Amino acid sequence: MMIRTKIVTGAAAALTAALVAGCGSTSDSGGGPDAGGGGKSGKVGVDLPLLTSPFWQAYNNYVPQMAKQQGVDILPTVNSNSEPTQQITDINNLINQNVRGLVVAPLDSAAIVAGLNQADRKGVPVVAVDVAPDKGKVAMVVRADNKAYGEKACDYLGKTVKEGKVVQIQGDLASVNGRERSEAFRSCVKSRFPKLKVLEIPAEWKSEKAASGLDSLLNANPDLKGVYMQAGGVYLAPTLQVLKSKKLLFKAGDPKHIAIVSNDGIPQEFAAIRSGEIDATVSQPADAYAKWGMYYIKAAMEGKTFQPGKTDHGSEIVKLPSGILEDQLPAPLVTKANVDDPSLWGNSVGK
Repeated sequence: MMIRTKIVTGAAAALTAALVAGCGSTSDSGGGPDAGGGGKSGKVGVDLPLLTSPFWQAYNNYVPQMAKQQGVDILPTVNSNSEPTQQITDINNLINQNVRGLVVAPLDSAAIVAGLNQADRKGVPVVAVDVAPDKGKVAMVVRADNKAYGEKACDYLGKTVKEGKVVQIQGDLASVNGRERSEAFRSCVKSRFPKLKVLEIPAEWKSEKAASGLDSLLNANPDLKGVYMQAGGVYLAPTLQVLKSKKLLFKAGDPKHIAIVSNDGIPQEFAAIRSGEIDATVSQPADAYAKWGMYYIKAAMEGKTFQPGKTDHGSEIVKLPSGILEDQLPAPLVTKANVDDPSLWGNSVGK
């Protein structure tokens, strides 16, 4: 597929060639980034934020598949274990291994800037996946519209619950993802569903914080009507366990059912939708994150740049307030009506 946006450097034919070259792999050119940077070949380092979430486990599995398809030669992936400082160290270590490009999923939108600056000084292009940095030099951010995540959750809960207390179990507010999902959900409820009262649990993408926060909240609010989990990969199991321990886990259709909307699109969420334990999730595209992360790092290593505009893979490249470009990939809402759709990546894991 070819992105139908203006290419600032390189001819359109070169872009097509870059895309169709996705079979085989590039070879290491030998020199480090200082020996030329931005070269057309060489190893690419891939840094993961964590591997305790099924979402990131799936992304990690897709990375080598998509790298092979795009003809990108990658080093073994590195896991920063939810530690922003470790992520900066990991980036530095990868740069010292003479990588020619980096694909990074930032843990902290501000902290990652130090790593981006390290890479820039060495002439190593970076593609950010899932989280946009607050500033710094990146070739592209590959991400879905996280404000839409919060709005979709708000729309579903607002139409399902109609009135009463709902809680959003938030992600890390140091991450633009956590901030955008939280603000969008809060703003949407206020403007569209004023009969809902929003409660919040800052859980920092950590399951134990989600569990303890929800347990305490339910002690004071046993009349809770709805839950918005900003990350099903880490919040699904603890949320269901707490509701079960409080004897509040009722299946969809039961008058006592607490409506639950999630984000991620992992197989476990799909199973919970089918069983009626939760109602919906937004399918965050783990496969497309890996695919387009590899595509854009290869393009960056070849010196190509992009302009805002529609693409032919159902997304749109937008310019963020920081000036950074972001390819906003589609992320559909999944309910019982479409949970068995074979095109959803969560239905193809392990097949």
